[in-house]
Amino acid sequence: MSGFVFSEKPISIASGEGATLTAENGTEYLDFGASYACTPTGHCHPDVVDAIREQAAELLYVQGSYPVQSRTDLHEKLGALAPGGIENVWLCNSGTEANEAALKFARSATDGTKIVAAKRAFHGRTAGTLSATWKPKYKKPFEPLLEDQIEFVTYGDATELEDAVDDETAAVILEPIQGEGGIHPAPAGYLEAARECTEATDTALIFDEIQTGIGRTGNLWACDGYGVTPDILTTAKGIASGLPMGATLCADWVAEAAGPHGSTFSGNPLVSAAANATLDAVVDEDLPGNAAEVGGYLRDELAALDVPIRDVRGEGLMVGVEVKRGANRVLRDLALEHQVLALPAGRSVVRLLPPLVLEEEHADQVVTALADVLAPKAESQS
Repeated sequence: MSGFVFSEKPISIASGEGATLTAENGTEYLDFGASYACTPTGHCHPDVVDAIREQAAELLYVQGSYPVQSRTDLHEKLGALAPGGIENVWLCNSGTEANEAALKFARSATDGTKIVAAKRAFHGRTAGTLSATWKPKYKKPFEPLLEDQIEFVTYGDATELEDAVDDETAAVILEPIQGEGGIHPAPAGYLEAARECTEATDTALIFDEIQTGIGRTGNLWACDGYGVTPDILTTAKGIASGLPMGATLCADWVAEAAGPHGSTFSGNPLVSAAANATLDAVVDEDLPGNAAEVGGYLRDELAALDVPIRDVRGEGLMVGVEVKRGANRVLRDLALEHQVLALPAGRSVVRLLPPLVLEEEHADQVVTALADVLAPKAESQS
């Protein structure tokens, strides 16, 4: 056994290209989420591979106090691509680290101690981010955490959010679209209400864009689609095409007051090179535009299916299909019968997070596969 945290799937992956993963036995699988939104440019994008090779031949690592060109370039690139006014960048190794830093920065920059988070939210697995995560199954084995410092509110209820935020609140942390919680986009006006009440109380507004960022929702950042700019934005997953990296982007007032923080591998030169190439490909190839177009087509085709589906929701290529049978059984049948890999988001939601290079013919394959798996005859045989 290679580890004790992840349960291994019965498919051993050998290689990947574009939207396809190939198993060791030669079977090809369409990747519709198996990589947790970490491959926006597709598997093994040639520009990303070349950037990694070139950097590996020059310098693998030097700690962050010493300027390195790939890291410097990434700081500048992320600052330029960030929503207006939050161009201060701290690099780390994961989304959990990015969110942990965001919570720490918010506390050091405000006089508050309380964190307001949303029910159904998932923000990470460190003590701080896990405390701000809703689902008990993630937290119970590690309690006590920081429950007395977290207040949970109903996602989408602006009045409840406004009532929770007061002068003792350091931060409100929200996903513009909840991922692990079932692919729930913020209702109209909700993020605007969050912006207004945090400004009124000098509270930091944090948008967790670990899963929604880097073009997935049809905009480079999901918050762009809502027209709301936070004080802190976190990103990870796809930023370096699956290599371990996260980033916390901050407004000046947060960055200027942030307390001491660090990470040994912050801005690792090799991963920074991968991130630079990834961001260039996302922008130059207009992958957010492709996510909007193909994602809209995919959702329309799924919604038109005459099979037991309760709801189809999401933005761009972040799609949740709420089914009437267990999501894990659907995922099993998709993989074994149709060579489509996807993810659950709770017990009843099939989560689709494919590479942003997806084409309509790939979407058609998944629609056909889901139609077959969810057809009444398939239910009666299961």
